[in-house]
Amino acid sequence: MEPQTTSKPWGAFRQFTHNESTTVKVLFVRAGEAFSLQTHAHREEFWKVLSGTPRITIGDVTTRAKAGDEFSIAAGTAHRIEAEGADAEILEIARGAFDEDDIIRLQDKYGRV
Repeated sequence: MEPQTTSKPWGAFRQFTHNESTTVKVLFVRAGEAFSLQTHAHREEFWKVLSGTPRITIGDVTTRAKAGDEFSIAAGTAHRIEAEGADAEILEIARGAFDEDDIIRLQDKYGRV
């Protein structure tokens, strides 16, 4: 489900999930660090950049992101966050069967492939 905005007389709200199994995290990536280029078999993810200017890789596309940018990652799609010059915080909403062991690392600077 893509986030949807519903207008109300008092303003609006953005709904990210509805009657789904989700896991919500805020990822903190230190400047100069990156997590592995990875895929997940059993979950999709939604990211919203909260701070920093990380490099976001999804599939074959790499983007310099900024606060407010949003990304959807389908299950099985390679993805990574790199915080080059400054720390970065990213809201992550994972939908599907969440398991930290559901990670297939394609590249990793920490030797975990």
